Formats: sequence, C-alpha cells, structure tokens
Amino acid sequence: MKRFVWILVIVVLAGCSSKELDENDRSIEKIANNLEIPWAIASDGENFFITERNGTIVKIKQDGTKERQRVRLSKSLSNAAEAGLLGFVLQDDFSQSKSAYAFYTYDENGKPFNRIVTLTYDNNAWHEKAILLDAVESGSFHHGGRLALSPEGVLYATIGDGSVPNKAQNPTSFNGKILKLEADGTFTIFSLGHRNPQGLAWDEKGNLYSSEHGPSANDELNRIIQGGNYGWPLVEGQETLTGTEAPLLTSGNNETWAPSGMTFHKGLLYVAALRGEAILVIDPENMKIVDTIEGYGRIRDVYSDGDSLFFISNNTDGRGTPSQTDDSLYKINNKPE
Repeated sequence: MKRFVWILVIVVLAGCSSKELDENDRSIEKIANNLEIPWAIASDGENFFITERNGTIVKIKQDGTKERQRVRLSKSLSNAAEAGLLGFVLQDDFSQSKSAYAFYTYDENGKPFNRIVTLTYDNNAWHEKAILLDAVESGSFHHGGRLALSPEGVLYATIGDGSVPNKAQNPTSFNGKILKLEADGTFTIFSLGHRNPQGLAWDEKGNLYSSEHGPSANDELNRIIQGGNYGWPLVEGQETLTGTEAPLLTSGNNETWAPSGMTFHKGLLYVAALRGEAILVIDPENMKIVDTIEGYGRIRDVYSDGDSLFFISNNTDGRGTPSQTDDSLYKINNKPE
C-alpha cells in the first residue's frame, strides 16, 4: 500500500474580523490525495472513512495510506447530477456492530430516488443490510444527502426538494425536509421548507443548525427547531413571512457560498463552501463570519474529533479545477498558545 507523505502547509487566511488568527497560529497537513468526488467524512477514532459519489468508501489509516473499499448496494447508483453515494456516518457502537448509515440516490424507471440504509463492514467491504427509508423521488439536482448523529445518538437526514420547490411545503412529502429517525425505525419530518440542505451540526447546548443552498444567492444558515418551517419556496434569504423561521445568517442577494458539511469545533462553527471555495468560520454567539480558510478550492465536508479539524476538497466533481493530486483530505492544526 502506498505511503503518503504528510505535507505541512501554512494556510493563508482571508476575510477576517477582530477575531482574526495570525497565519502563523494555524497549519494544515495534507493527509491523503487522489480522492474521487469525496462527499462525507467519518472516523472511528483510528481511521477515516470517506464516501465517494461513484460508490466507494476510502479508508485512510493514521499513517496516511488509503484503501478504496467496495460498497455492495442493492440498487445501482443514479447518474443524475450531484447524485451517488452521499451521506455516511458510523453508528455509535461501530467498534462492536461494524454498522453505519448511508444515503444514496438510485434510478428507477428513468427517475432518481433517494434511499437511506444501514451498511455492515466485513472483510474490508461494505454491504447493504437494511433499508430505513426508500423511494423518495428526487430530480436532476437537490438531493440533500447529509446524515448526522445528534449528541444522543439519534440519526438525522437532509432531503432536498428534488428540483420541485413546492414539495418543500407539502407535509406528505419528505422532499425539502430534515428528517429524524424514531425509535420504531421510521423517519418523521423534523422541519420543512428547505431547498437543498447539506449540513447538520449541534452546538454544546444541543441546538441543531443546518446549512442550505439558495437558488443563486441567499444561501442560509439556520437554527433548526422541531416543526419549524424555513420558508422555501415562499420566501428566501432575509425575506420574512408569518409562520416561517428566519435564517441566522445568509450570503446575501449578490453572493453564494454553496454551503455543504458543517461542524462545531472549540466553540466556533465551521462550514464547508463549494462555490465560495472556503471554510467559513462563524462565531455562533453573533453569527458573524470571523475567519475564512481558503486556497484549497471547493470544500465539501468538515469534521472535528474534538482536538483537530479535518476537511475534504471537492474539485473533481466537474465544477472545480482539480490539481493532479485532487481531491484531498486535510488536517487543520492550531498551534498551542
């Protein structure tokens, strides 16, 4: 197995405010190269497992070597734009159960559909074990796809509107919703009125936040409450409407971030931005962008292990400008004070 050299790179920070960090306070290591349209980061504490949209999971060991592992699914992956093997999270008891949750999009009678399943890990391969949610019709775009576990270990999922905006307000459709897995194994609608949410994260108080793509600008960061209606397609950005929840932060009418994965890390909220080609660092107390991490192209996901922060680029998705070694997994190190 090829051993990857860990390269120490000093990151250049831009767009900072009064909480700006000096560039010498932070360093970035490239852990692994040549990922193929990576989408989600998971870790068991010793290894990383990164989904690739073409239907594989890459295991990356502590020494930087990687192994691309097969994922045996009961349906072939969809060829629709933005589709494939997307969200992925290890179950809390992974060390014993060797089980994980995964989100993928498949085709049926010429149409894309979303599905959430459990996978089991055996002999360096992943096998679909059970279907938790199926037949959520999607479209050419806006599949959603993020999976995340709450602090209590409950599974949540984001579903896009499937390019049919009115479905986001339809209480009988899972499109344009954030879902919660109940104890009986069924999903229920936790919030509605979403366009294409792709990030989920909880703060230290247990509050849930989500990132969401706007139509051409007006990307949103929202605090999610159970039963909340976030307005799409009736309103967007800072527009208000009685009975809907206003976003905490938007990209504005003339800018797009295309936000994706997100995580809290040492009191700050880190949000991956695809079109914005950055990690947005946000102070959750005032929802101000206090820092940005740039220079790595499109960023798909960020992950915190409590001590360090990790992220994956997404320059091989057909919309970026990949280098010869893209895409990559990186580690952000804050130097000790």
